[in-house]
Amino acid sequence: MSSPGLRRGLVAVAGPLVAIGVAVGVLVLVHSGRTNQDPPPAATAADLATLAALPTALPPMLPVPPPPPKPRPRPTDDPWPMYGYNLARTRLFAHSGKLDPPLHVGWRFWDGALLEFPPVVYDNTLYFQDANGWASALSSINGHLIWHRQIGGLAAASPALDIRHKLVFFTLLSRNPGAKVPGNGAVVAVSMKTGKVAWSHSLPAGSESSPLVHGLSVFIGDQSGTVYSFRTYDGHLNWTFHAGGAVKGGVAFAHNTIYFGDYGAHVHAVNAANGRAIWSAAGGDSFYSTPAVAYGRVYIGSTSGAVYAFWANSGAVSWSASTGAYVYSSPAVANVPGLGPTVFIGSYDGHFYAYTANGGAVRWSHGGGGRIDGSATVVGNVVYYSSLGSNTTTGLDLRSGRQVFSFHDGEFTPVITDGKVVFLIGYATIYQMIPKH
Repeated sequence: MSSPGLRRGLVAVAGPLVAIGVAVGVLVLVHSGRTNQDPPPAATAADLATLAALPTALPPMLPVPPPPPKPRPRPTDDPWPMYGYNLARTRLFAHSGKLDPPLHVGWRFWDGALLEFPPVVYDNTLYFQDANGWASALSSINGHLIWHRQIGGLAAASPALDIRHKLVFFTLLSRNPGAKVPGNGAVVAVSMKTGKVAWSHSLPAGSESSPLVHGLSVFIGDQSGTVYSFRTYDGHLNWTFHAGGAVKGGVAFAHNTIYFGDYGAHVHAVNAANGRAIWSAAGGDSFYSTPAVAYGRVYIGSTSGAVYAFWANSGAVSWSASTGAYVYSSPAVANVPGLGPTVFIGSYDGHFYAYTANGGAVRWSHGGGGRIDGSATVVGNVVYYSSLGSNTTTGLDLRSGRQVFSFHDGEFTPVITDGKVVFLIGYATIYQMIPKH
């Protein structure tokens, strides 16, 4: 069926055409009695008046609007946009029992350098950086490189994504080629599509704090104890906060507040909008762990060997539990069906623990086979950790702590997922792990 605009154009053209046809018919009838030899009669006044009344030009056709552009297909995967999966850094990918073991290796990508922190993922692409400051984008479907760019010389953090502006943020301990110690670092924003640098800011002390993106802000800490809020799309500095020691872990976000620990033995709550302190709580020793926020508490490990739960609204200690060795690991938190809210975390004592989230009692523990340095991750019904001591990755049943998965590679943070497959991070290799279900 033609459009209303097109019908109006046709009617506007048809009117003058009918008038012309009538005038021509009148002239033919008037002069139909002449022979070919008769001279043409002079036009009468009535003829001239009829012709003068005709339009001199046809009205223009109304343009037909072009069809609207087709919307871009939605991503077929679930984004894992930052270290810890979500703003609260709970490292929980729930409702994914279809990803439970057994798992088998699909593709594998060897980077050639230490992968201390895991990738992030969006729209079938993994983004990550290695210890030598190389940033990469990798197809999550086939493991092929999309782009690969050296942005620094020393790095130890996961990136974070600003999906709205198609930017990925990296922090660097050093931009110096071949660096072995922090200094002359930076935060760098690059295009998710091309890897081209969009903006960067120098961080003289360097940073190993995995960025967190919320709205138009990206938050990071650095080795000098400064926490920054930058505007995502152009790098404008919103505010800074100065802690009493290096901020090595990432910040967690909840209730318009960011939470983080420092190497001055304190945990902080800071207003995310303006950088003003809300509370600061002492915790016994340094905090390398990135906190997780859930059930009204801030959960974090300490180098004193303790796991702490601070009340998120006041900073008062809700509970603490001792492991007897450094807890560099960051916790995962889940409400386990049939078990209840639970905190999962590893320790340098070689054990992996499940604590009640409300009181800190041990639900179960598992001998890890060596020092556990990296963070826990919950995918479906399994919690994963990697052992720095045995260089392996292990998966345990959430409820019982029974081992249900083991893999021959692993160092720090073990796995992430895009909701379709699991990606396991070894010492220098990323493995696509396909469930057999």
